[in-house]
Amino acid sequence: MTRDSRFLKACRREPVDATPIWLMRQAGRYMPEYRALREKHPFLEVVKSPALAAEVTLQPVSAFDLDAAIIFSDILPPLEGMGLGLTFEKGEGPVLHNPIRSAADVEALETPPAEEALGFTLEAIRLARRALDPRGIPLIGFSGAPFTLAAYAIEGAGSRDYALAKSFMMGEPGAWRLLMEKLSTVVGEYLLAQAAAGAQALQLFDSWAGALGPADYREHVLPFSRRAIEIARPAGVPIIHFATDTAGMLELIREAGGDVIGVDWRIELDAAWRRLGDGVAVQGNLDPAALLAPWSALEERARRVLEQAGGRSGHVFNLGHGILQQTPVENVRRLVDFVHDATRR
Repeated sequence: MTRDSRFLKACRREPVDATPIWLMRQAGRYMPEYRALREKHPFLEVVKSPALAAEVTLQPVSAFDLDAAIIFSDILPPLEGMGLGLTFEKGEGPVLHNPIRSAADVEALETPPAEEALGFTLEAIRLARRALDPRGIPLIGFSGAPFTLAAYAIEGAGSRDYALAKSFMMGEPGAWRLLMEKLSTVVGEYLLAQAAAGAQALQLFDSWAGALGPADYREHVLPFSRRAIEIARPAGVPIIHFATDTAGMLELIREAGGDVIGVDWRIELDAAWRRLGDGVAVQGNLDPAALLAPWSALEERARRVLEQAGGRSGHVFNLGHGILQQTPVENVRRLVDFVHDATRR
């Protein structure tokens, strides 16, 4: 039943009865149900409790007519499993307390099996699947990409210019390569384990890849994203490759791999599709800020995305990044219904 869902059919570039839609960060702080749960439980407790993570995963698909769920987790727990101390600080976000500063720090990183280090997310996937299967809604698993995880591991927190990470990449090429080899192994095996646990599609998030120029991406990142995808490929499920602010190197993102390429709003969808070619599906690409606008403005922008997709097989409607915290719930509901109604075949 889920194999024939419009989301998975679109990932395979098969005809669908209406354009599928899911939204990055669709489970989160804009939803009152999520805020109520977070009043009782810290963020990492929710991530590491399979029952709570599955509950949050289901919240948006219970509230809206979405075509896919994505497991509730975060991109950083794999780094914790490798030996970096992780906390989420109020007002600061994630903090890694022993960031990488030397080649010796890289050599000390472990690469434990996903079942050992991230079993809580794998169990959350199993629980969520039991609830989603009767509804015919597929489940997406995900991981941060090697570069984004490397940048977090070196910076120790969020960054504006990624100066520490980029200088380490440029100045310590041997240590950088070892770091990316370890991360591509952890990421690929984690994605593979998520599919084994029940995820029916996988998304690789390279949220910080846009900080790089094309030459650095080609040399220092692309081979390792490709390796992670190749490790996950035997799962036999669609793989979505999403990177932000990478309109200048879409061809390289595609070269790195993926059945579906996620596109942000910094390029028109039809222009992105022309550059990517017909051999991949395309996901995107509404600006998340549009969901803060009055419905007339939101509808106009959503219609523009659909017009640029042109009814081609292989379009998955999504945002160009995650839903913003201030987003009105009613705008999410109206957007989901609009995408379906406007593309019904």
